[in-house]
Amino acid sequence: MAVDNMQINNNCKPTLYYVYDPMCSWCWGYAVTWQKLRTALEESAMISVQYRLGGLAPDSSEPMPQEMQNVLQQTWHNISTQLGTEFNHDFWAHCQPRRSTYPACRAALIAREAGLEQQMLQGIQTAYYLQAKNPSDLDTLVDLADSIGLNSASFKQQMKSESLNTSLMNEISTVRQLPIQGFPSLVLELENQLTPITLDYQHWQTTFEQIMNEIALNK
Repeated sequence: MAVDNMQINNNCKPTLYYVYDPMCSWCWGYAVTWQKLRTALEESAMISVQYRLGGLAPDSSEPMPQEMQNVLQQTWHNISTQLGTEFNHDFWAHCQPRRSTYPACRAALIAREAGLEQQMLQGIQTAYYLQAKNPSDLDTLVDLADSIGLNSASFKQQMKSESLNTSLMNEISTVRQLPIQGFPSLVLELENQLTPITLDYQHWQTTFEQIMNEIALNK
């Protein structure tokens, strides 16, 4: 797929985009393997790794319907069975779930500006999946911002700004032009071409080899 005027990246260096949502359960399932892959790619010094937010669910103050809660709980169990990923199922009893991930996405954007996007992502995932806290709630995100060294008052003010929301909407719009079918996804930009990369949820080496092969073919 050609970049087609998207101008995502102006560097000559190949770029791998990691497309995610902070509250995507399969992103949590992929987290350990992704960290190993990202480290290997950075150590290779051959490729730039950039994070992009997909935006799974818009803002909502409505409680999540019970049917959707049941589906997501089953998804958590499926991921745990397939990948061995740990989940704290107390979330469903202790929190009021909402189908709303855009607040967590905005928090990640603020953290990106401070060079702390990975730390915010890890904090959100840990809070959600291990500590039974709700990242759809502003108070949870403010606490996480403080824990990674962001000014909580400034963070809270930014979370309510229209400019931040515009930035998120623009990023989501750009991501939807990428050759992806869900989250998480990997897309390699090389010589003005966008190539989807297959995820192996358990073996980072498989994906690493595919990326290196794509780069070698274009030399």
